[in-house]
Amino acid sequence: MVKLLIGEKGTGKTKRLIDCVNDALAVSKGHVICVEKDDLLRYQVNYKVRLLAASNYGISGYDAFYGFLSGLCAGDHDVTDILVDATLKIGGRDYAQLAAFLEKIARLGKLTETTFFFTVSTDKENLPASIFECCEEI
Repeated sequence: MVKLLIGEKGTGKTKRLIDCVNDALAVSKGHVICVEKDDLLRYQVNYKVRLLAASNYGISGYDAFYGFLSGLCAGDHDVTDILVDATLKIGGRDYAQLAAFLEKIARLGKLTETTFFFTVSTDKENLPASIFECCEEI
């Protein structure tokens, strides 16, 4: 399952994501991972959550981003939730590429039984309708 937190910068998406991280940790019987662009959430996320900064791994663009996330799932079969902050900063602002990426992530989520959460800093109207065929807005 893929869930999206959508809204312009400054609308509280990161705070809501941190709440989602803590909620996922409370019910998970496996591992919870939080991915961010840079190392900013260190003191806001529970220490039991694996916190990764995409910039530390040279992740840029949706192909590299997909490979990174699928590698996390392949390397640890106990991952139940992956939560991502600053999706557009990591992958880019091309909404067609974002839609294709999220479609692949939805398939990956079904294959690995992993729930994905992404923050997307834009108005919902800017996103292609196809995104909402495979993703749920929360």
